[in-house]
Amino acid sequence: MSNATRQTGDVIPGPAGNGRRLKMGGMPRVPTSLLLATIVAVVVVVSGSWYTIAVMRASLVAAQFGGAWINPIAALLALLSVAIVLPLARAFRWSSRIRDAAARRDLAQARGARSGARDQCFIALGYALAQLVVILVLQFFLVNHQAVAKTFFLVPLMVKTFPLVLAAFWMNVKISIVAEILVLIWGLIVALAMFAPGIAGKPVRLIATAYVDIFRAVPAVLVIYLVGFGIPLTGIPVLKDLSLTIFVVVALTLTVGAYVAEIYRAGILSIHWSQTAAARSLGLSHFQTLRFVIVPQGIRQIIPPLLNSFISLQKDTALVSVVGVIDSFNQSMLIASNYYNLSAVTTVALLFIVVSIPQTRFVERMMRRDRARMRAGEA
Repeated sequence: MSNATRQTGDVIPGPAGNGRRLKMGGMPRVPTSLLLATIVAVVVVVSGSWYTIAVMRASLVAAQFGGAWINPIAALLALLSVAIVLPLARAFRWSSRIRDAAARRDLAQARGARSGARDQCFIALGYALAQLVVILVLQFFLVNHQAVAKTFFLVPLMVKTFPLVLAAFWMNVKISIVAEILVLIWGLIVALAMFAPGIAGKPVRLIATAYVDIFRAVPAVLVIYLVGFGIPLTGIPVLKDLSLTIFVVVALTLTVGAYVAEIYRAGILSIHWSQTAAARSLGLSHFQTLRFVIVPQGIRQIIPPLLNSFISLQKDTALVSVVGVIDSFNQSMLIASNYYNLSAVTTVALLFIVVSIPQTRFVERMMRRDRARMRAGEA
């Protein structure tokens, strides 16, 4: 078969004795349908963006919020909304290259140009979809004369009540820090109890396992309620005089400690049994083996899931409001009941986001580093 036939012909013979023929396709064409769909999507999204920006600007002007900065920011947002036209323009350039390559009968160049045109169209469609989601969210806030925005994001009220919410948020921070320290210790104790050796250690293993199963099954809010209200009702000396904050810390420690104990146990079990065998052959006892050989190696492998548990613990501190502790959520509910507006609750949500997201990114970075180290070790 000649080279010309291989370039422009659509069929080449298959393997010997196969009897099949592979169709290579003719000269690529411009993806007209995809281009038209992309043009429509870009026009609709850009138009929707400009309309949304105009409505937002009119709302801010009518509310007399801000000043001379409104028009420049609106113009900047309108300019940014047109950015999705750039990949569409690149798609048209690739389409022009397809025609040029087809005119020269250059099959390889035509296929490469067609692939580039399709890629740019899909890029434009992807960004158009993301921009459309943003438009729909903003339109939801602007609907019914900005009823949603005024209910959840009333900026003057958020600024006014921010010092109160921030002062109460420090209670959440203090509870989470103390509880995290206690959880680290308590979870390790429970995990080691689950590895109590021999027949003599079987009752200890059963108790530790039962504790983990029970407290992982019971919702944290119930544990906080039972401990926070139940223990003071018992009238036990010393205990009945403790503050609600201490009861909340104990309840969170009991609940999160069950999850952390399982994380410790998984880390210990991840260490190869040969490490234990080597340590015992050197004369180390069971607990010496755990203390000096197994636990140090296991903890290094469970740092990312431990940090994830602590992030979850920070969010669970909002549950302390059920027993009357004045934390940020409780304070925001008091403000909401006074002003008939939930903007202060949104402030609490933003504070938790500001605290949690950097930790989440840090955990992901640690996990990527661990995976890279493991791949390097395997290599």
